[in-house]
Amino acid sequence: MRILILLIALAGVIDSSLALKIHYDTGTEPCSINEHWDCGIVNHSPFSTIGPIPVAAIGIAGYLLLGLLAFARRPLLLLLASGVGLAFAIHLSGIEKNVLEVWCLYCVISQVIIALITLLSLAWLAMTQLARRRAT
Repeated sequence: MRILILLIALAGVIDSSLALKIHYDTGTEPCSINEHWDCGIVNHSPFSTIGPIPVAAIGIAGYLLLGLLAFARRPLLLLLASGVGLAFAIHLSGIEKNVLEVWCLYCVISQVIIALITLLSLAWLAMTQLARRRAT
């Protein structure tokens, strides 16, 4: 399970890195599909940073932390951290839907990735707890 979570966290690092590239890019974005799907609008909006830090950079750090927790075999901490990440991603999706009215493809992919990591960490924790109960 931890190898799968590590791989998915790596996909999150790559996805967030692509979003960070768009944050700093000034040209036409490859995911500028139409008026409802435009990563440039989302990644250049006032909501794309927390203070001076781009949200995509926070995503990179978050996915690295999740990968580290999976590698260290810490399913409870992984579940807690991924739950915080999922809540933050849901908040950002609400901003995309209700405020910006534009979706970022990389953000939606990240939403799927963090949801998968949260579900897998929950399953991993449940399997770990079940194995402990059977051992006693």
